[in-house]
Amino acid sequence: MNFRMDKLIIVFGEALDIVEQGLLGASTHHGKRIAALCAAMGRKIGMDEGKLITLACCALLHDNALTEYIMAEQKGDSHDPAMKLHCEYGQRNIESLEFPGDIKNLILYHHERADGSGPYGKTDYPFEAEIIGIADEVDVNWHLQRRSPEELPQIADFIRDSFRFFPETQALLMSVLDKDMLRALKDDEIDKTVEKLIPPWEMDSANPRLPEITGFIGHVIDYKSVFTKLHSAGIVEKALIMAEYYGYGIPERNLLSLAANLHDIGKLAVPAEILEKPGRLTREEFRQIAVHAQKTADLLTGLTDCGLNEVRVWASNHHEKLDGSGYPLGKTGDDLDFNSRLLACLDIYQAVREERPYHPARNHGDTMKTLYGMAEQGGIDGGITEDLNKALGS
Repeated sequence: MNFRMDKLIIVFGEALDIVEQGLLGASTHHGKRIAALCAAMGRKIGMDEGKLITLACCALLHDNALTEYIMAEQKGDSHDPAMKLHCEYGQRNIESLEFPGDIKNLILYHHERADGSGPYGKTDYPFEAEIIGIADEVDVNWHLQRRSPEELPQIADFIRDSFRFFPETQALLMSVLDKDMLRALKDDEIDKTVEKLIPPWEMDSANPRLPEITGFIGHVIDYKSVFTKLHSAGIVEKALIMAEYYGYGIPERNLLSLAANLHDIGKLAVPAEILEKPGRLTREEFRQIAVHAQKTADLLTGLTDCGLNEVRVWASNHHEKLDGSGYPLGKTGDDLDFNSRLLACLDIYQAVREERPYHPARNHGDTMKTLYGMAEQGGIDGGITEDLNKALGS
């Protein structure tokens, strides 16, 4: 079964925009606008479809290392300038994605400039990196979704007067940034614009590398908090063990691992100070954390029509309970399919086992006591709980 990988990347790009808004105060839909501008420039010069998909998706993901490099800075793990760290981590994270075109150095060098003023001081770097860089800089400075056609001459002057980009790149951007494009970059038009400009990119759900390919999504999500930096990876590892235990074929195994990587994508909208609070949460703080499950469902709406609806359902249901006491929708056992129940159990198992601000790491036996108690109370599936004990206890 094939699914639309480009739509999955668009979903992830939307989540990254949320991170940028929260951490840096960036404008809405920044990544999507960069992708739209880059795709328009790529089309203008006649890029083939593979290169165009690669350019647009790298543009969507150009800030994918935001949470990771900010955490490294806060912990003092690196003495490199933040911009260099941002580029290095970002390039590393996309290396597993199997793009249809060459991604070498596209994110690594997207902050290099023609005058050698970038973090690496290079003046010779991929043209696609320059395209991403100029679109990024113009949108950061002008917030293009807010601009009117009357402001286009000033924007053109800004582009033309920038000696930090090569003249041919300046000319290319100015050739696509007209009043129609400016209108297409508005918040209420950007989704349609991205859909129109980025060619479809299909991937087979039986691709044996799919867990690795999508693992970087969970990696970025987990780095939102020091206490959860291995959470999604731990659930994926255990989901694959359970998939083998149940005899799943490769497609369903891969899709379950994808749901595990995506289940906490809504936590990117939760402040880190709440995720890392050592004491009991206030009612309002718990409400903000609980919202992440609904936010996951909202962000994954784009998977409904691209061959990944099951993934959306499994990931969105991970805090629902059989007795209706879960969230965000208070579903009951009749509403929850087997993999939704499985992912909910795995999420609890992983959360109980790992260190959190409010409890130390626990061993398998103590973790299972918690799960058995929840199963006895009717919250989670008792049969799956027993299966977890058998499969994960060895």
